[in-house]
Amino acid sequence: MTVALMWEARAVQGRGAELLEWARAQELAHEPVRRETFRAPGDRVLVITWWDAVYGADLPEIPEPDAELITRAVHRWRFESLETLPS
Repeated sequence: MTVALMWEARAVQGRGAELLEWARAQELAHEPVRRETFRAPGDRVLVITWWDAVYGADLPEIPEPDAELITRAVHRWRFESLETLPS
């Protein structure tokens, strides 16, 4: 089974590049199968990691940045992959 962990944060206005750099620099206890980092308007940063694990597995996550860098608490979601259906 594949589990995807999503981490999303919004930087204080004008500090999006700093938040992006901070997120990219975060090392996890072990490497996921895949890791992708995204940015969006509004100084938002999204990181998705994919793991070969069951849904409830104890997986390493990106921590919360310092409060002065973000405008709100980090949003986190966990998803499990489903089989691909024919088109």
